[in-house]
Amino acid sequence: LLKVQSLSYGFSGCKLDTVERLIDMFNNDIFPIILEQGSLGASGDLVPLAHMSLPLVGLGEVEMNGEIVSGEEMNRRMNWKPIELASKEGLALLNGTQNMSAQAVWAVLNAQRLSEWADVIAAMSLDAFDGRIEPFTHAVHAVRPHQGQIETAARFRQLLEGSELIARPKKHVQDPYSFRCVPQVHGTVKDTLRYVYSVIDTEINSATDNPTVCPDEDLIISAGNFHGEPIALPMDYLAIAMSELANISERRIYRLVSGLRELPSFLVAKPGLNSGFMIAQYTAASVVSLNKSYAVPSSIDSIPSCQDQEDLVSMGANAAIKLRKVVENTERVLAIELFNAAQALDFRRPLVSSPELMKVYEAYRKVVPFIDTDVIMYPHIEDSVKFLRK
Repeated sequence: LLKVQSLSYGFSGCKLDTVERLIDMFNNDIFPIILEQGSLGASGDLVPLAHMSLPLVGLGEVEMNGEIVSGEEMNRRMNWKPIELASKEGLALLNGTQNMSAQAVWAVLNAQRLSEWADVIAAMSLDAFDGRIEPFTHAVHAVRPHQGQIETAARFRQLLEGSELIARPKKHVQDPYSFRCVPQVHGTVKDTLRYVYSVIDTEINSATDNPTVCPDEDLIISAGNFHGEPIALPMDYLAIAMSELANISERRIYRLVSGLRELPSFLVAKPGLNSGFMIAQYTAASVVSLNKSYAVPSSIDSIPSCQDQEDLVSMGANAAIKLRKVVENTERVLAIELFNAAQALDFRRPLVSSPELMKVYEAYRKVVPFIDTDVIMYPHIEDSVKFLRK
């Protein structure tokens, strides 16, 4: 879809039938089999886009109706003739940042969803941990007016309005940073997302192949719009931000199972032989640690290629692969936090949280039950992930 968009501007020197065939494939749910690795993120995503384009000329493989078939078989089944590429068309198809961009779009959309969930889940954890609402007061954030910080604090005040737990007198003066500094941390993720969204939005509405055909100027210019640097750095930035979102989530999980503030150790309903949510926290810690490795920027690396003609590459495709993995891992950590927060809320009864959070809690309890005695946990974690996707 992104390749069609890029070619459709008319700055690529591409025939109409080539673009129409890509559209026909897309509209008929015919998906080229594209290998994940091989792009340096400069000269475009040459290897992945080559795999995408091979079926046009009857080569490569595609998935049709859940079956993997050759490009030749695709043409036979669809009664299509292979596209005969004219001069420049091979470059138009293979140059470009569509492999990086497609993964970036997926990551941004899912990161936005998870950012919203992170606020809801963290608010539930704060209430279950008997946390304080004062750090979310608007006056605090008005003197350091980062947009995401102000939005997050306002969202928490809304989420916790009417909670019996947040309103009750507190014995403690302060909360740990993983609760108290949520506006600053979650807010920074929101601001990062805004920036990365704007960059990716520009990228997917651009012509990114080479050379660039400029019909109004009657010029064909060999330049560098295929270079992935404009999105490689933002993708690395978003991977760092999402890694931090998982990081702070795991710290809240740790607090909830630590036997603090009248919550039972490991959230065990029946202590003794039961270990409760101990291993769920181990799992979150493992995933968070892996995220930290993935968050090391790919864009700071470059390995020259093409006899040193391509002497600085973006490695944006590797940034995209790692970003996707970080987003998936962050979803899993947030699902584990929700699993813990709901369990902790049950130990606060008869007091309940706010009406808005209790709606989330009640919907979640239709999917994942209160854990009374030790059970196999991974199905409940998987159900929690599915709950976040709904």
